[in-house]
Amino acid sequence: MDRRQFLARSIGGGVAVAVLGGSSRLLAAQAKGGPQNQASKAESGPFDLIAVRGGEPDAMFDKAIEALGGMGAFVKKGQRVLVKPNIGWDVDPERAGNTNPRLVRRIIEHCYHAGAKEVFVFDHTCDNWSRCYKNSGIEQAVSDAGGRIVTGNSESNYQEVDVPRGVRLTKARVHEQLLQADVFLNVPILKDHDSARLTIGMKNLMGIVWDRPYWHQNDLHQCIADMASYRRPDLTIVDAYNVLKQNGPRGVSRGDVSQMKAQLVSPDPVAADLAATKLFGLDPSEIKYIGLAASMGLGKGSLESASIKRIKM
Repeated sequence: MDRRQFLARSIGGGVAVAVLGGSSRLLAAQAKGGPQNQASKAESGPFDLIAVRGGEPDAMFDKAIEALGGMGAFVKKGQRVLVKPNIGWDVDPERAGNTNPRLVRRIIEHCYHAGAKEVFVFDHTCDNWSRCYKNSGIEQAVSDAGGRIVTGNSESNYQEVDVPRGVRLTKARVHEQLLQADVFLNVPILKDHDSARLTIGMKNLMGIVWDRPYWHQNDLHQCIADMASYRRPDLTIVDAYNVLKQNGPRGVSRGDVSQMKAQLVSPDPVAADLAATKLFGLDPSEIKYIGLAASMGLGKGSLESASIKRIKM
């Protein structure tokens, strides 16, 4: 895939009123596109968060990663990359139980264009793993992009590690692909959740461990924050194209889904979850693990000091 060159637009629009209200730094400058203007684009960053609205999942990611300097700012030639979407449920993409396959495919394509040696994808699914991989559309998307999808359903794939900063979670059995990856891209879908209230980026880390029942029995929110302290994703890419607004995390019908056509991308996992919570229509104080992670110094506890670029397509 040839890398696209994009025309920058004015940054007047926002992803949602709530996200706009949480920011103190609005960027109003315009820049003309083209290779000759790459330096001026870079000078307007770096950004803590890119918020895109109004496009298709793959096109929105093109815009977001361009605003962050391209995938080459995160993936170097010859590196091994882990892309971790949510593939937990045996539902089709329109049910919004899993990350949109078009987004997963485009992320992998950008990784290979940046020079990645290998790109791996997996999840420790809740429903039958083979049906989840197939019916989510993600297995085909990974294959089409040239990535390698691996299973997360065998305990032999997990190794015990220490979580030095953990409060309740001090050890965990972590999938070998995370331990072997040079670059970690966390790609959650924004959705309702019956236990954690919302699934976003840090909650998506439950899919990299084997021993999930322990989390539910020992302060779920603190365990989520603890795991976020183990390895910070290089990027959190929040899929909010179709959003499961109720009956999460699996959903009951397509009537549970609202099409938002939005995407949030950030190197700061706490900022990504903060913005996604506001986009969903909740106050971040309602999501306990976000406050816990911020108090542990894992990212920004507020968007007031964040540099946010908004792109309306």
